[in-house]
Amino acid sequence: MANGKLPTRAEDFSEWYNQVVLQAELADYAPVRGCMVVRPYGWALWENITSILDKRFKETGHVNAAFPTLIPLSFFEKEKEHVEGFSPQLAVVTHGGGEQLEEPLAVRPTSETIIGYMYAKWIKSWRDLPVLIVQWGSVMRWELRTKLFLRTAEFYWHEGHTAHATAEEAKEEMLRILDIYTDFSINEAALPVLKGYKSESERFAGAQITTSIEGMMQDKRALQCGTSHYFGQNFSRAFDIKFLDRNNTLQYCETTSWAISTRIIGAIIMTHGDDQGLILPPRLAPIQVVIVPIFKNDAEKGRVMETAHRLFAELKGAGIRVKLDDREEVTPGYKFNDWELRGVPLRIEIGPNDADRNVVTLARRDRPGREGKSSVPQAALPPTVSGLLDEIQRSLLERATAFLNANIHQPGDYEELKSIVADGWAFAWWCESPECEAKIKEDTKATSRNIPFDQSGEGRCVVCGRPAKVRAYFARAY
Repeated sequence: MANGKLPTRAEDFSEWYNQVVLQAELADYAPVRGCMVVRPYGWALWENITSILDKRFKETGHVNAAFPTLIPLSFFEKEKEHVEGFSPQLAVVTHGGGEQLEEPLAVRPTSETIIGYMYAKWIKSWRDLPVLIVQWGSVMRWELRTKLFLRTAEFYWHEGHTAHATAEEAKEEMLRILDIYTDFSINEAALPVLKGYKSESERFAGAQITTSIEGMMQDKRALQCGTSHYFGQNFSRAFDIKFLDRNNTLQYCETTSWAISTRIIGAIIMTHGDDQGLILPPRLAPIQVVIVPIFKNDAEKGRVMETAHRLFAELKGAGIRVKLDDREEVTPGYKFNDWELRGVPLRIEIGPNDADRNVVTLARRDRPGREGKSSVPQAALPPTVSGLLDEIQRSLLERATAFLNANIHQPGDYEELKSIVADGWAFAWWCESPECEAKIKEDTKATSRNIPFDQSGEGRCVVCGRPAKVRAYFARAY
């Protein structure tokens, strides 16, 4: 149940977000600094996300496996860039069973090292390739500044790790997964993300190419919603992952890794929510429809509850995720506010007059107030509800897409870029020099988000004025 009134997004967007997570019972703070407890409602949302992605991965030939949480610390010293990228974030176990360990063990921040070690044992021939494995679980990164779902010391994700015979195959895999992430974000989460590749300074530690999908939150900050990496032979050389090719020549594998984490829940909250709380896209919502019966006495209760139970059974039988709120210790108004806070896409109100007239009142979460209400016949309610859920899904995507497009601007010069990224995104020509990228970050706190794959024409770098062949997105980010 809600604990109190939410601050508005305009008053304090950060605290609005925190209170939505807590009051909607998605997650809570754990006793270990920076960690979170994902509550049942939040986990149900995560399960809907993971089930869709798991199905997509299996359709493309991937299989699931599990690797240890503890990794020998020496493994992180085998790939130089990787250890430099993660050493500040490592949590290290030095004692076990009351004794000091011979070798310290890292709590996995990501699994390239342990999986690379195992792939070296398993892969011997070109016949063993490709290896397409996904692990579902949690990782630990000792973050200094944490925020529920967005950046926590421990978080949940899947991490895909694949090994291939050629660079071409590995790069195809990287882009295949990026396309899956893009399609999921747009069509399931109603998040209009932008895909592209990262600059050299923004690449994942140890990667030759990092690609990402980036979303715009309602405060106009960017959020990296998923990444897919091509490692080349960096990890296969570090961990000796070799195979005999068709010519009986020993070769190093080409590898990839990729992930979406519980951070995507934060993206959904900050993209769709309003001052009343969550607004969940119907395809992912744990509860798509809530039925709220309204009555004043036992005579009304009998008629209303009989109708409510019948409609509940019809909707459930049609495969709709529906809940009947039969609590009698709280008022209908309290229930309305409670389910609005939790972001349930559609509410069905049934009073005695509705029961007598064989109608119900539908209230859309994406359109609060009278605008979102309509009276419809009880007959054939499941197809009516299904159609309305599809309409809500489309509406959320259209609204978020319009917001994204309205807040991306193309600066004519550096001063204009600085003005734009103070409250939006800049799509600017860039010469790809680290110096110009660093200057933007130092002057504005904005970073390069990604560089679209499709580029045309040439321009002048917005920072230094030299010739530029690419445009990149720059924004302040979480």
